Amino acid sequence: MVKNAVNWFEIPVSDLDRATDFYQHMMHTELERSNAMDGMDLAIFPYDEQSVSGALVKAEFLTPASSGSVVYLNAEGILDDAISRAQEKGASIAIPKTAIGEHGFFAHIIDCEGNRVGLHSMAG
Repeated sequence: MVKNAVNWFEIPVSDLDRATDFYQHMMHTELERSNAMDGMDLAIFPYDEQSVSGALVKAEFLTPASSGSVVYLNAEGILDDAISRAQEKGASIAIPKTAIGEHGFFAHIIDCEGNRVGLHSMAG
């Protein structure tokens, strides 16, 4: 049986330094830089061995976009702060914090690279 529907995600970026600074500020965490994959530079979100993670990726074959798939980052307990910190770094709000009943709250931002990214928290 599959534990999680998702096991890895990649957010395309054109400026990895700028994007790393943006996400570290917004999520109040550190990302780990890596160029372990040929032709790709990554900044990896923190994770433990039991959890799903992903990375910011700069690669010729990836282009940032505000349409298409949306990755939701876990902003549990920090949703309002994450939205504010994203705006401090130039993000626009595509969908403001919205209650979704028993499933908590979410928001969509357009990040510094032009990607639409979701934020989710069970707590308001």
